[in-house]
Amino acid sequence: MKRTFAAITLALSLGLTSCTNNEVAGVTLVAHDSFVMSEELIAEAKTATGPNFKIVKAGDVGEMTGKLVLTKDAPIGDVVFGIDNTFSSVIEANEVIGASSELVPIAFADICFNVDINYFKENNLVIPNHWKDLTKPEYKDLTVIQNPNLSSTGLGFLVSTFAAFPTEVQTIKWWSAFKNNGVKIAAGWEDAYYTDFSGSAGKGDYPVVLSYSSSPADEVDEQGNAKTAALRKDCFRQTEYAGVLRNAKNAAGAEALIKFMLGKSFQEALPGAMYVYPIDKTVKLPESWSLRAPEATSTIGGDLDIAKNRAAWLAQYNKVFDVAP
Repeated sequence: MKRTFAAITLALSLGLTSCTNNEVAGVTLVAHDSFVMSEELIAEAKTATGPNFKIVKAGDVGEMTGKLVLTKDAPIGDVVFGIDNTFSSVIEANEVIGASSELVPIAFADICFNVDINYFKENNLVIPNHWKDLTKPEYKDLTVIQNPNLSSTGLGFLVSTFAAFPTEVQTIKWWSAFKNNGVKIAAGWEDAYYTDFSGSAGKGDYPVVLSYSSSPADEVDEQGNAKTAALRKDCFRQTEYAGVLRNAKNAAGAEALIKFMLGKSFQEALPGAMYVYPIDKTVKLPESWSLRAPEATSTIGGDLDIAKNRAAWLAQYNKVFDVAP
């Protein structure tokens, strides 16, 4: 009996030590700059993973991917959220995710151009039917997009341009026309949308911005009328993943956090917090999304081999737009 009691005591002691170590180490989530999590959800995450849960913002998705690759042997966190299907192959090729784990889809969004409705009304200008029309003279100097070397939004659009034309020559010809029509290249989505776009809080100089089909849900005037609209044809569907980082200090806590992200409370919060669609299709979307933020009517580019072609596509893009990688 004494030996049995001693064994149980030792097992309990080891279990408590392990739990304490996890709490001391905490769980660190690495996320892109657009990541938003309410205080209520943070409290729930702490219940699921331990009281020392924290979030590290690591730039736009491209910048975050680069940081994770460079620090994979001594990671800056335990788990990542926001790697998308334009950058996931870089993460996989560099073995950033732990060998016993994988990237898990958490949310998705459709990369579509948005327009400032009031600008088009005030200037008696017809809203373009398709993003290909943005090379027309009447839309000169109206558009801002993101640098695809740094931004997953920009890269998603880059991929869609290769899917939209029969040959690469035609794609590059369209880019040249787009550049000559005065498109601005911003570093990332937040700069483009919140600073340069005239239809959002920044009141910038560009009434057309590369954003998401869901963005108009939050852009309404005092009477509840829509201030922006999305061009929902031939958009790029972006899937966002979470994964346990290789050499994570608290892999068990990281797995618990991913499980939490797949749960109802986190999934239900995604539309309001980050304007993305929950991967859980049983989650009911806010009413405003049904009115102003439906999914794209068509998506393209998802079947292309992004991993194989990314470097060549970016090199061609950088040459046309004179953008540094």
